[in-house]
Amino acid sequence: MPPQKDIVKIAIQMPGAYPQLIDLDQKKPLSAVIKEVCDGWNLSGPDGYALQYADGIQTYITESNRLDIKNGSILRLTKAPGRYAEELFRGIQNLDSGVRCDSLKQLAAVSTDVTFAQEFISRDGHSLLVQIVENSNEAPIIMAHTLKGFMELMDHGIVSWENLSTVFIRKIAGFVNVKVMDASIQQLSLAILENMVQSSTSLFLLVKQEVTLERLIGHLQVLNQQIQTKAMALLIALLQSASDMEKKEMFDFLVKINLRQYIYKNIIHSSGAVGDEMAHYLYVLQSVTLNLLEPKMRMPLDSYNQEQREVLHSLRQAAFETESEGSLSHERRRSLCAKEFKKLGFSNNSNPGLDLNRTPPGLLALETMSYFSSRYPDAYSRFVLENSSREDKHECPFARSSIQLTLILCEILRIGEPPSETGQDYHPIFFAQDRLLEELFCICIQLLNKTWKEMRATQEDFDKVMQVVREQITRTLSSKPTSLELFKNKVNALNYSEILKLRQTERLHQEETLAPPVLELKEQLKPELLELIRQQRLNRMCHGTLFRKISSRRRQDKLWYCRLSPNHKVLHYGDVDEETDAPPIETLQEKIPVADIKALLTGKDCPHMKEKSSGKQNKEVLDLAFSITYDVEEYTLNFIASSRTDFCLWTDGLNVLLGRDMTSECMRSELEILLSMEIKLRLLDLENIPIPDAAPPVPKPPSNYNFCYDFSQAEQ
Repeated sequence: MPPQKDIVKIAIQMPGAYPQLIDLDQKKPLSAVIKEVCDGWNLSGPDGYALQYADGIQTYITESNRLDIKNGSILRLTKAPGRYAEELFRGIQNLDSGVRCDSLKQLAAVSTDVTFAQEFISRDGHSLLVQIVENSNEAPIIMAHTLKGFMELMDHGIVSWENLSTVFIRKIAGFVNVKVMDASIQQLSLAILENMVQSSTSLFLLVKQEVTLERLIGHLQVLNQQIQTKAMALLIALLQSASDMEKKEMFDFLVKINLRQYIYKNIIHSSGAVGDEMAHYLYVLQSVTLNLLEPKMRMPLDSYNQEQREVLHSLRQAAFETESEGSLSHERRRSLCAKEFKKLGFSNNSNPGLDLNRTPPGLLALETMSYFSSRYPDAYSRFVLENSSREDKHECPFARSSIQLTLILCEILRIGEPPSETGQDYHPIFFAQDRLLEELFCICIQLLNKTWKEMRATQEDFDKVMQVVREQITRTLSSKPTSLELFKNKVNALNYSEILKLRQTERLHQEETLAPPVLELKEQLKPELLELIRQQRLNRMCHGTLFRKISSRRRQDKLWYCRLSPNHKVLHYGDVDEETDAPPIETLQEKIPVADIKALLTGKDCPHMKEKSSGKQNKEVLDLAFSITYDVEEYTLNFIASSRTDFCLWTDGLNVLLGRDMTSECMRSELEILLSMEIKLRLLDLENIPIPDAAPPVPKPPSNYNFCYDFSQAEQ
C-alpha cells in the first residue's frame, strides 16, 4: 500500500464514456496509469493515448509535471502528442483545402503545449509552415491559421529565429507593407517581425530594411486596436535594438513626422481607453525618448567650455540690466557678476558653475533654466527680481530651486532608468507636448515660487518646500492630464492648504482602517507622549530664546533674551547687547512670576500688533507674534519669534504653565511621529529574539576626527 501522500484522487473523462474516479499513485509510471485507464474503457493501444487537463490551459501530463496534479483535478484521455502531431502534419499536406484549414486551426490551438510542439517540430513541421508562407497561395483564413501556429511553435524557443530564410522574412514584411490585407494576417505578421528584431542584430537590420517607419506610422492610424498595438510593439523593438547612431537617426525622423501627435490623435485621444498591452508600449516609448536626456543629466558643467559659460552668463544678463558693464574695470565687473549671481540664487556666486557640478541633474538644470529665461522672459524676470528684493531670508533662490526641481522632475519622469518589463505608467501629456521636461519645469518653477510664499518659507524650509512641490507634481500627474494647460490648472489649484487637507484626510482614513486594538493602543499611548512633549517645551523655555524688538527703524532693532527658571516659577528677561546662546539667568534683570500670568495672546490680538495696523512689516511678523498679560494691572510682555518653530515652542510652553492644552501644529506633528514610532515598536514581531538587559557597549572612538560632510551638496 503506497503512502497516503503519494495518492491523488482525480476524475478522468473521455467523450462518450462515463468518467472514471481513480486514486492516482504518483509513484507508478505514467504509462502504467494510462494503460489502466484504457483497460477500464476497453481501449486498445494505450501508447497512442495521453492524459491532459480538461479545464483551463489543457496541458499534457508528463512525468516532469505530474506532481502538479492536485486532489479533485479533472483530466481527459486524449490522443498522445506524437500521434496527434503526425495526424496534423499529414492533414496540413492534404489536397482538400477544408482539411488543411481545419488541421492548421487545431495546430494553432494545441501548439501552446510544449510537449506537442516538440513532437511536431521533430517531424520538421515548422518548415512545412514556412513553405506555406513562402508560396503564399493560400486563402487568407488558412494563412492566418498558419501564422498563428508558427508563432505558437516559435514561442517555445526550440527553433532559432535566425534559421529562417530571407524569402520567408520578406514575405512576412510584405504582409505588413501591403495597405489592403486581412487584419489577422497583418497583426500576426507584425508580432512575428517583433520577435525577429529582438532575437538578433542581423534580423533587426533585415526587418529595418524591409519595413519602413512610414509604414509603421500608417498602422498607428487605423481603427483596429490590435494592429495599432502590434505596430507600436514593433516600433519599440526597432528603437530598443538600434545602435546609438541608428537610434538618433530614427528619433530624428520620428520627431520630423511628429510621432507624438500621431499617437495622441489616433490612439490616446480617439480611443478613450488604452489596453494594458498598448499602455506598456506607450510607457516604454516615453521612457526610451526621455532617456535621450540622460547624458546631459550625468554631465557636470565644464568651466572651460565657452558655450556653456555663455549660457550661464545669459541667465544673469536676462535678469539684470547690464548695459554699462563693458565700461567697468575687471575687478568691478567681477564683483558685480558675483553679486548678481548671488541674487539669482547660486550658492557659489563667485564661481556659479560649481553649483552645476552635481550630477544628476548636471547640465540638464542649466538647460531648463535657460529654456525658462528665453521662452518666458517676463515670468523669469518677475521671479528673480521679486525674490532678490525680499528680506530676512525669505527669498526663494532661483538657481538652487531650479537645480533641485530639475532633479525632482527627472526622478518623477524616471529619466535614466531602464523601462520596466511590466510598466504601464505612461503620461498622456508626454504625447501631447514636445519638450515635456522643459515645459513642465517652466510651470513648476512658478508653482514653487507660489508655494514658497504660501508657506511663508525661509532658507531653512527649503527641503520642506521641495517635498510639497514634489507632492503637488506627482498628485497632479497621477490624474493623467491630457494637456499642458490642464496640468497647469490642476497643479496650481493644488495649493499648500489643499496638500495639508489631503494629508489629513489620508491620515484619518489610515487610522480608520487600523484594527480596533491598535486604535485602543494609540489612545493609551497619547497621555504619556503628550507629557513627553510638555517636558520638552518647558526644558526649551528653561534654556531660553533670543527675541528681537520691532521699531520703526529696523536697523536699530534691539535684542532681548527670555528664559524660564529651573523650578518653572519665574520668567526672567532682559536686553542683551549682541547675539548669545544662553546668558546667565542672573544677568537678566526683569522677571515675571508665572503665577501672575493671566493670559496668552497671539497674532493680531497682541497689543504690539494692533499698533501696526498696516504695512508689509506687520504682514510678515503677524504669525510670529505673541504676548502674555500679567499682574493685576494686566501689563503685557510682547514677543516676536524668529521662526515658526520658536513660536510653537513658546506658545505651547506658556499654555503648559497656564494649565491649558498645547495647540500648535508642531505639537500635532510631533505627537503623530511619536505615536507612529511607538506603535511600530510595540507591534514588532520579537518572537525568539532575545532582548538584552544591558545596553550594547559604546564603540571605540575613531583614530582621528579629520572628517566632515558638506550637506549643501546633498539636497534631495
